Amino acid sequence: MKRQSALIEASELLARPAASDLRIYDASMIFFSRSADAPSAQQQYLQGHIPGAAFFDHQRFADKGSPYEYMLVPPAEIEAQLGQLGISRDTEVILYAVGVLPAATRAWWILRYAGHTNVRVLNGGLAAWTKAGGTVEQGARQYEATEFAGEFSPEMIASKEEVLRAMGDARIRTEYAIPLEMYGGAHIPGSSVVSAMDLMQGMDTLVSDDALAARLDAGAGFERIITYCGGGIAATLNAMAHLIAGHKNVSVYDGSLMEWMGEGLPTADGKSV
Repeated sequence: MKRQSALIEASELLARPAASDLRIYDASMIFFSRSADAPSAQQQYLQGHIPGAAFFDHQRFADKGSPYEYMLVPPAEIEAQLGQLGISRDTEVILYAVGVLPAATRAWWILRYAGHTNVRVLNGGLAAWTKAGGTVEQGARQYEATEFAGEFSPEMIASKEEVLRAMGDARIRTEYAIPLEMYGGAHIPGSSVVSAMDLMQGMDTLVSDDALAARLDAGAGFERIITYCGGGIAATLNAMAHLIAGHKNVSVYDGSLMEWMGEGLPTADGKSV
């Protein structure tokens, strides 16, 4: 996958003429503990967003019946939610986030999984937009609901059963996408570590293609790459990066460590990486 198929730079987005089939979404998430009166991601969106952008609420795609946060809903529900957001297979979609790039790549991965190929992430997020001279507006925007007819790629989402089988398969690379010290050093036995933080400048900009190639060169030659993290968010940044680096058959373990440890599956400590 070419970089420009996954990412759009702020200068290019600013130069784009208005188009009726373009949909822009703020896909921000709040990851870290904050004070009780701190704004939510949606409140933050209302305070300032790219003109015309709607809010991509990740909770729409989270299975409320699962004990694990952000586990994806079934494909039919993904189709319904994308349609309600105003996304069809014919619309071009631009996703961005405030401060944390993986929030946008998580939304990107959902759309790609559902078969939408004309979707890109704004590299650098809202900060890059404003730095390039883009204005912001306040208040809510919403696109007219439509129908989304999915063409899902189940190989893009790995289950815990697939990860268990991969533990003994030298052809498959299982990759942990957050710093090892998180979760007390616990990780899936046999997995390697490439922190998503090492694939970004700051927290919102993907590094250059040359830097990606250097940092992900160990992924070359595997028949499949499965990325995971704590809850299936940062793992999507690594997965996108592997595709840009030219690696094939990349998937995200959606349940990640929340499900893995919650189900009592085997873990190793930081010393065994």
